[in-house]
Amino acid sequence: MMTALNNDPPINRNNSHSLRQIILFLTSQTISLFGSSIVAYAIIWYVTLTTASGFMMTISTLCSFLPQILVSLFAGVWADRYHRKYLIILADALISLATLVLAILFFMGYQELWLLFLVSGIRSFGAGIQAPAVNALIPQLVPENKLMKINGINGSIQSLTFIVAPAISGGLLTVFPLEYTFLIDIITAMIAVGILFFIPIPIHSKALEKRVASVLSDLKEGLNFIHHDRFIKTLFIYYALIMFFITPAAFLTPLLITRLYGGEIWRLTLNEVFFSGGTMFGGIIITIWGGYNRRIKTISVGSFVFGLAIAAMGLAPNFILYLLFIFASGLAIPFFSVPTTVLLQEQVDADIQGRIFSILQLIGTTALPLGMLIFGPMADYIPIEFLLIITGILTTLCGFSIIKNKSLATEKNR
Repeated sequence: MMTALNNDPPINRNNSHSLRQIILFLTSQTISLFGSSIVAYAIIWYVTLTTASGFMMTISTLCSFLPQILVSLFAGVWADRYHRKYLIILADALISLATLVLAILFFMGYQELWLLFLVSGIRSFGAGIQAPAVNALIPQLVPENKLMKINGINGSIQSLTFIVAPAISGGLLTVFPLEYTFLIDIITAMIAVGILFFIPIPIHSKALEKRVASVLSDLKEGLNFIHHDRFIKTLFIYYALIMFFITPAAFLTPLLITRLYGGEIWRLTLNEVFFSGGTMFGGIIITIWGGYNRRIKTISVGSFVFGLAIAAMGLAPNFILYLLFIFASGLAIPFFSVPTTVLLQEQVDADIQGRIFSILQLIGTTALPLGMLIFGPMADYIPIEFLLIITGILTTLCGFSIIKNKSLATEKNR
């Protein structure tokens, strides 16, 4: 199938030609993320400002994650079976096509909330295909001893995008109707696909094999790998717990700001800018420093600090201090997320990485909407700041427990 599309020569990771390919690949993904982020923020704020309802925020969140849950496992198999470059291109094309249809409908006057939810679901489906392929493709281009640096740089660039995107999205929503933001995503997707299409990226060895096993057999192989690897299994359990506990901080802060401080778009924009700014600086630090010799120790510290910052957000007496605490929470994120990604890229065989990353994505995309099913409706009856304090404390306890866990002490030497 996709193997027939491959005309790309092998990559020599040790020369400048490889460096150009890495730069171009990260550039294409940044451009794609930029457009998608503008639309994502616009939809979140539109739902928040027009409904001010925790229930509607829950529906919006479920639409953004359930399709990823449904496609994640199979997306990992596809990422291991087919050319990852073309999977990313097809996913980007699907997302931009759905956004184009939504823009046309909005310009025609069809502006129902269910249309936003439907297209959010389609975009989520495309993102579910794209993410495992991207994470599994990076080690094809990057030497193992540079993975932490490249992932840190990529995280910082993404965080910078998350600073610029909400500002642009907020500015557009202030001046123009919602549908104009959709056009930016369509244009950036076309540019990103164009760049990626002309980058010579070789197909990985697993995709070149003659396949006799079924998709379900490949899927079972990935699940069995995790089940029998105590280190990876334990890491995934902690990942699931932390993703569940951070749900109020991830999705309910716009509602918190609207209720406590005011519903102005500039406040929602600053919320995203300070969080993303913290994440960007955290990414810069992890890129320069490289973290502790044990990746697990870095993950533990990041989780611990992140939990403290979340709890502090719930205790903030004013908007200024709230922004400082959300900046701190963003600063801690790369110390948790980057080492987790690098650990899997280092310790999992390249031919199975697509499935492992898709299962990691499945855990996240299940834990977050499950958290919203619980915390979202609760937010209409319990103060959100109280939810932040409780979940922040639980996240901190997870961070402390990670470094003490005996199964995670078996981390392989690099």
